[in-house]
Amino acid sequence: MADACNTCKPYGTCPPMVDDRTPFPAHTPVAMAYVPYQNMTEVYEPEHALQVGTIFPELDKPFLAGKGCRC
Repeated sequence: MADACNTCKPYGTCPPMVDDRTPFPAHTPVAMAYVPYQNMTEVYEPEHALQVGTIFPELDKPFLAGKGCRC
């Protein structure tokens, strides 16, 4: 995460990262994969799924190239 920050501003000018929130459950072991359960609801039609890259509407998210830096 710090590497992305350094691409936005000169090295060392980013504020310290103190956010201790995590998307993982408490006591998740280090280097252990965690994948939240996904309920099977509706799926896209095959033609539309090929266009957007997934059959699941919940995974159809916009791609924002270069917008990830928050410094």
